[in-house]
Amino acid sequence: MPKILLVDNDATILELVSINLDMTGYEVCRANDGVKGQAMAMQLMPDLIILDLLLPNVDGFTVCQRLRRNERTSEIPILILTARSGIKDKVDGFNAGADDYLTKPFEIEELLARVRALLRRTDRIPPAAKHSEILSYGPLTLIPERFEVVWFGQTVKLTHLEFELLHCLLQRHGQTVAPSEILKEVWGYDPDDDIETIRVHIRHLRTKLEPDPRHPDYIRTVYGAGYCLELPSAFTEEARSAE
Repeated sequence: MPKILLVDNDATILELVSINLDMTGYEVCRANDGVKGQAMAMQLMPDLIILDLLLPNVDGFTVCQRLRRNERTSEIPILILTARSGIKDKVDGFNAGADDYLTKPFEIEELLARVRALLRRTDRIPPAAKHSEILSYGPLTLIPERFEVVWFGQTVKLTHLEFELLHCLLQRHGQTVAPSEILKEVWGYDPDDDIETIRVHIRHLRTKLEPDPRHPDYIRTVYGAGYCLELPSAFTEEARSAE
C-alpha cells in the first residue's frame, strides 16, 4: 500500500484529501506545518508527498528545497497543492524541486489522477529497457537504473522528471514533439493551457547538458510547435571540447 504524506495547515483540506486517499487505498500520514512535514518525511520516507506552500513555521518552498537537497528524500515525488496560482509561483515551485503543481480549488478526481501518475512514474522505467526503446544515440546514452546519462563521455545525474523528459525527446530525436504529447507521456495526464511545467524542466535540462543554456545547440525550441532534440550521429570528445 503506497504511503502518502499530506502537509497542509487547512484542517478542511487535510480531512477531505485524507478521506479520499484512504478510500482509494493509500496509507495517509498528516502534518499541519512545515517543520513537522519535513521531520515526518525524513522519518517515514513516504512514496509521495502532497505539500502546501503557505505553511506556518517553514513555508512549502523551503521544505521542498530541503527535501531535495537531502540524499534520503531527494527522489520522493512531491506534488504541490496550493492556492497560489500565479505563473511565478508555479515556476518557483518547480525550481524548488516539485514534480507537479495543482492549485486550489481543485477537483478531487484531478488530484487523484495526479497522484496515480506520480506513483506510476516512480516505477515506470524498468531496469531492462524494451527492445524498441532508444537508449543511446550519438553523444547521449541513458542509464535508466540510476536516472543518469552519459553525455559526451561525462556522467550527468538527472531527476526522474528530467530523465523522462529527455527519454521522451530521445525517442523522437530530430523530430518536433508537441507540448501536449510531452505532458501526456511524461506527466501522465491530459494537457492544459499552461506549458510552464515543461519550460521549467527544459531549462533545467539545458543547464545540465548545454554548453550555453541560453543559446542551446541540442535541445531546441520550435516556436509554436514544441521541442526537438538534435544530436550528431557521431562525435568525439575533442570535438565537444572545441565548441
